[in-house]
Amino acid sequence: MAKIKRSGIQFFSTVVSNGYFKGFMEGKVYAGPLKNACSPGLNCYSCPGALTSCPIGALQAVIGSARYWYSMYVVGILGVFGLVLGRWICGYLCPFGWFQEWLFKIKSRKCTLPSWTKKIKYVLLVVFVLLLPTLVTNVIGMGDPAYCKYICPVGTLEGGIPLILMNDFLKQALGFLFFWKLGILAMVIIASVLVYRPFCKVLCPLGAIYALFNKVSLYRYHVDIEKCVRCNRCAQVCKMDVVMYKTPNHTECIRCGDCKSICPTSAITSGINIDKAKSL
Repeated sequence: MAKIKRSGIQFFSTVVSNGYFKGFMEGKVYAGPLKNACSPGLNCYSCPGALTSCPIGALQAVIGSARYWYSMYVVGILGVFGLVLGRWICGYLCPFGWFQEWLFKIKSRKCTLPSWTKKIKYVLLVVFVLLLPTLVTNVIGMGDPAYCKYICPVGTLEGGIPLILMNDFLKQALGFLFFWKLGILAMVIIASVLVYRPFCKVLCPLGAIYALFNKVSLYRYHVDIEKCVRCNRCAQVCKMDVVMYKTPNHTECIRCGDCKSICPTSAITSGINIDKAKSL
């Protein structure tokens, strides 16, 4: 039941985030007033159906502008999302996360990634999202949105491919950069069949931001130490490689609820303002 509920929320979030259906028919990007708002999950601004902006893209756009170097609005939005929900957003509201989960359902031999690879997303956040747009600028002082331009497979899937298929002019303008990013997307898709949410674990700077809030967010996981029998079932079922009874609010936890469903003693609970007197 919990999995059905989560899938329903993921479906609803994806449809709402990309509800400008006219864009898919005309091959145009929505540029109305709703684009001033940021989506909580990673959803490309250039997707023909996108009604809101991507927070990572918006953050880079402001940092790389000639006029501004810091966006209180975007940082504030990310701060509110992070402080209230943490990586619950990754587990429930991110369209690309949901896309990876469907790919993982394809029958194949499954693998795990070395733990050090999960630190890469923090490097990408600092270097490509924060530093390069600030330090590498053109003659008028503007920096490129480096992460969106050189790495982001979400933009390729949601924005690049649909727009190119619907616009002959863009087809003629294809160059090395598009095929480079298409290669990254292809690798992420293949990896998603073998590894659960590899993009979220390794390459997502938005996940890195929300991860920093996991231990302090209002929505939290709790383990009742009197009920927990250390059976390790929560660790075995966790696809994000978290040992829940040891670190219930680990930075990699996307709060999918699998651990709660499998716990034989119902020791794991989650919510806002739960009594933490008996919690780890």
